[in-house]
Amino acid sequence: MRQSRFTEEQIIGVLKQADGENAEAGLAAAERQFDAAQAYLRQAEANDLKAQDDVNRYKPLAAKDEIPQQRYVHAVDTEKATVAAVETARASAAAAEQGVTQARAKLSQARAELQYARTRPQQISVQRSRAQAAEAETEKAGAVLEQTQLNLQYTTIVAPVSGIVGQRSVQPGQNVAPGQQLMTIVPLDSQNIWVTANFKETQLKYMRPGQPVKISVDTYGRTYTGHVLNIAGASGARFSLLPPENATGNYVKVVQRIPVKIVFEKGQDPEHLLRPGMSVEPNVKVQ
Repeated sequence: MRQSRFTEEQIIGVLKQADGENAEAGLAAAERQFDAAQAYLRQAEANDLKAQDDVNRYKPLAAKDEIPQQRYVHAVDTEKATVAAVETARASAAAAEQGVTQARAKLSQARAELQYARTRPQQISVQRSRAQAAEAETEKAGAVLEQTQLNLQYTTIVAPVSGIVGQRSVQPGQNVAPGQQLMTIVPLDSQNIWVTANFKETQLKYMRPGQPVKISVDTYGRTYTGHVLNIAGASGARFSLLPPENATGNYVKVVQRIPVKIVFEKGQDPEHLLRPGMSVEPNVKVQ
């Protein structure tokens, strides 16, 4: 069996339409009651006029004993009853008129609610469009904010390492170009400080990377610990600006020096006293 599905807006519209139909039926009933009350009031007023006319006609006749006194008294009582009936009819007509007014107000309200229920999907669509537009504006503002923050970060130049300024080539207020060197920073962390020891080639027979080293610093008279990191691939003469050249063909054996890189162990210089270029004396423990 196929089932029909209704949206919330459709259900609300159906209910509001039913309320409007009930209000129209209530207004029609109230108008009928008002018409009946108006007819009863007109009849009561006509009866009252007739009763007053009878009283006015019977009064002089009763005074002359031309008609029975009882007939005059009956006319007076009838006139009093018709007056009460008129007041009652007027009250009923006023109540009926108030009922009509209330029914009309209820009908107007039902029609307004029905119209609102019919236009509610369009209103919801408009609100959703506004919400989507607001979300888009929020995302756009967020993107602008992120770009602005990124641009602000570009105005701050951060050194890649921590240390002290060894040489500065610019002054405050000076314009710089991309890629221009501003200063030289000397790192003070012991992990970034090493010793280049030029050992004789005859001393490297048993030297290997990883061997422990005692490093005596002439400046402070202290001894630090480290280890051999690596041994250079060629002698220092090969890497010099003007390598020696034996153009005469004479050969004289000269003991060469091989650079050996020695690094400090972690935490060896907590006070950051070591400086590049200091003279040290390394003592490598070989096996």
